[in-house]
Amino acid sequence: MNTPLSWIKVYVPELDCSDREYSDAMTLSGTKVEGYQRLDKNLEKIVVGCIEKIERHPDADKLIICQVNIGSETIQIVTGAPNLKEGDSVPVVLDGGKVAGGHDGGALPEDGIPIKAGKLRGIASNGMMCSIEELGSSRELYPEAPEEGVYVFQKEVTPGADAIEALGLHDTVVEYEVTSNRVDCYSILGIAREAAATFQKPFLAPHVTVHGNGGTVTDYISVEVKDTDLCTRYCARVCTNIKIAPSPEWMQRRLAACGIRPINNLVDITNYVMMEYGQPMHAYDLKTVAGGKIIVRRAKDGDEFQTLDGQMRKLDANILMICDAEKEIGIAGIMGGENSKITEDVQTVLFEAATFNGANIRKSAKRVGLRTDASGIFEKGLDPRNAEYAINRACQLIEELGCGEVVDGMVDVKVPFSELKQIAFEQERINQFLGTNISREEMLAIFDRLELAYDTSTNRITVPSFRQDIVCFADIAEEVARFYGYDKIPTTLPSGEATTGKLTFKLRIEEKARDVAEYCGFSQGMCYSFESPKVFDKLLIPMDSDLRSAVTIANPLGEDFSIMRTVSLNGILTSLATNYNRRNKNVRLYELGNIYIPKSLPVTDYPDERMQFTLGMYGDGDFFTMKGVVEEFLESIGMKRKIMYDPNAQKSFLHPGRQALIQYKGTSIGYLGEVHPEVADNYDIDTKVYIAVLDMPAVLPFASFDRKYEGIAKYPPVSRDISMVVPKNILVGDIENIIEQRGGKILEDYQLFDIYEGAQIQNGYKSVAYSITFRAKDRTLEESDITSAMKKILNGLEGLGIELRA
Repeated sequence: MNTPLSWIKVYVPELDCSDREYSDAMTLSGTKVEGYQRLDKNLEKIVVGCIEKIERHPDADKLIICQVNIGSETIQIVTGAPNLKEGDSVPVVLDGGKVAGGHDGGALPEDGIPIKAGKLRGIASNGMMCSIEELGSSRELYPEAPEEGVYVFQKEVTPGADAIEALGLHDTVVEYEVTSNRVDCYSILGIAREAAATFQKPFLAPHVTVHGNGGTVTDYISVEVKDTDLCTRYCARVCTNIKIAPSPEWMQRRLAACGIRPINNLVDITNYVMMEYGQPMHAYDLKTVAGGKIIVRRAKDGDEFQTLDGQMRKLDANILMICDAEKEIGIAGIMGGENSKITEDVQTVLFEAATFNGANIRKSAKRVGLRTDASGIFEKGLDPRNAEYAINRACQLIEELGCGEVVDGMVDVKVPFSELKQIAFEQERINQFLGTNISREEMLAIFDRLELAYDTSTNRITVPSFRQDIVCFADIAEEVARFYGYDKIPTTLPSGEATTGKLTFKLRIEEKARDVAEYCGFSQGMCYSFESPKVFDKLLIPMDSDLRSAVTIANPLGEDFSIMRTVSLNGILTSLATNYNRRNKNVRLYELGNIYIPKSLPVTDYPDERMQFTLGMYGDGDFFTMKGVVEEFLESIGMKRKIMYDPNAQKSFLHPGRQALIQYKGTSIGYLGEVHPEVADNYDIDTKVYIAVLDMPAVLPFASFDRKYEGIAKYPPVSRDISMVVPKNILVGDIENIIEQRGGKILEDYQLFDIYEGAQIQNGYKSVAYSITFRAKDRTLEESDITSAMKKILNGLEGLGIELRA
């Protein structure tokens, strides 16, 4: 939102401050100023000059010698401008002055360009006549300026007068960042209200009076709104005897400073009112409105409509249209139609000011591929009361500018207005909320500046309709805070019970996962949640697998990001492949990221988002290295012992003989193994790759940071070593289960210290050796205690077909 400061001062005439003071104060009061630009920056010693005499330069065909009256004297200037004649009034920079830029209209120098008296081809020249670009402006702001040559004033000016003032360049254009909830500040009047309240100056709203020329508007037009859910108010007025002409200079300058190109008086009036009131308007040539009737209704699926820019737009039943008795003549809130546009021969104009559903306008603009200044304002949701004020202002300008005559009356179709919101005034609560001690009188003075009416009988504040952002007590407190001054609010301790902030249990488990992974040499990776369906084929996932049932993105960036992942391996394997192909020898990566399991397809509810702790590596290390990292993590979160591995994992992307499910207390919490060689080849990795995946929601119920202290043992331990011949299909986890179950209360620890396969062991068997430690907490163990416990263990092992080695 850009506004010239001079336009703000029309409604806050007592505003007197520097540009910096204005910018800082407005930002502190909540209307953030992004920046400002002085239109007269670097323009010094520039006056109006009148060319009294022109002569040819004796030594240059393209130069002329001008005698220029600057009021106090007549000076000689040599120029090459082709557009000058005697009697022209032009801006002249005197010796020692400055201009902003050059003839090319390019980037302006930071400090301007100094002008000195000198000679051109031997003839003295005591200044320079300026083009509009040299004055730091452009033909967009001054369309009457020539493409090449010196700017010539089109109005009567006095020689020697300030040329910058005559051009209206003693002004500042201010750029604001307006939040979407402050739709009132997308207007000059809204910004002016904020400025008046900030600087505690009177705000003078425009005094709007429409005289009219008689007649009755209903003799010209009728309005029917069929879809009141999308159009809550439609105001229409008619103007006759229209005379198309350029708008006055002051209006052109204000519009151009706001970034709007002046066109003609009629179009400029609608744009002017849009900027002033924040209410977009549209004008139709009444003779193109069939049947003298406006119908506001939804379009039909498959319809096409040609907008003012000459483009054909495809419509559907969710787009609101402005129609006459026969056809569509405009897309509501976005752009009018080619079939009802204003032309030079227009005689009678229909003005439209309406309130449309903001969300529908935003969606409609996207559907038709057309976003305009009007749609950008409508989509924020407008005050329906503002439509009447704006259309009357437009009619007033029609009369004042001699653009036409206004027919009496207005067609107004609307749904009943909602009651103005009222909020209780609670001074003590506001002070407690802000940590201030602001008096009741000071708060009421702030409300008065903001046009928030206070009723002493009910002790309630009535919010004006244009302040749609004020809906509750906190909003009232915010108004007090920002106009009392955020910089004046003292630092105070928060009230209420003190609480100690800390990470949630889930986040602490994830933090421990990072710590363990990084301690074990893994670096964190960040992988995309969006993937390609081709990933399933790369991972050799069967066609009937549930993993292929993925959530599909409605508006994907492309096929490679068209589904939400159901397995976390692709990201890690892709990163490992990148490292491998860049010849990094030993790489270890981990990721903590979600997979997304749909509850049903098509999607009717949010998918199940499951955090996965994924580890991947190649180079130094093997299956058992990865197993050790997994156990290090599980033990760090209290899951010591009870960890089992089921080799029947049946993961298609893992090596058939080198994979296992990770189980804890009978629950599968993840898997690990060597990546299937074919999968590794699909990722261009020509080496063994090992991965492990832990499903964090499955891990959390078993995790605990509780630790129970046990004192130093008073009695000595007793150790026994056993060496066994074990069938190869028996897992050490099965052996350890027997030891734990049968060791009894005196079992303290056990350690696997040897596995051997060789010539001395028969085929199909392996040698496994354990060291088992016993200790009692209340006595010294006797040989009979140890013998009894060992006998129970050995009996259990024999049941598995295990024999003791001699």
